[in-house]
Amino acid sequence: MDARDILSAGMSAERQITVAPEQTVQHFVPDMPAVFATPMMILEMEMASGEAIQPKLPQGWVTVGTGVDIRHLTPALVGHVVRTVSKVTAVDQRTVSFEVACWVGARKIGDGKHIRGLIDVEAFTRRFKDWSS
Repeated sequence: MDARDILSAGMSAERQITVAPEQTVQHFVPDMPAVFATPMMILEMEMASGEAIQPKLPQGWVTVGTGVDIRHLTPALVGHVVRTVSKVTAVDQRTVSFEVACWVGARKIGDGKHIRGLIDVEAFTRRFKDWSS
């Protein structure tokens, strides 16, 4: 499958979450502050990117993250509402590039670029079936 046949620049999605204690750095490293962890922010960026294009993918196809270039600019606290926006910037045969950003109100807390690769789940599973040993 050629992604350029079904996806295009400009496609976008937005997600919103309220920061929970389990999403803070302190949850993973007790001596650290209780602020939104960078890996959790990146997860939200990846999820929004996947949601931007998933409805256009054929059945049995998904995308997986293959690259991130992210800046975490300022903290978000427990209880803050984080809005994540992702927009497709380029589509190649098997990869899609995104511009991503997270906001708390009008304050940008993170931004960057993300790349996702398209995979046929059945073929992917067959290919890596024997890797479990």
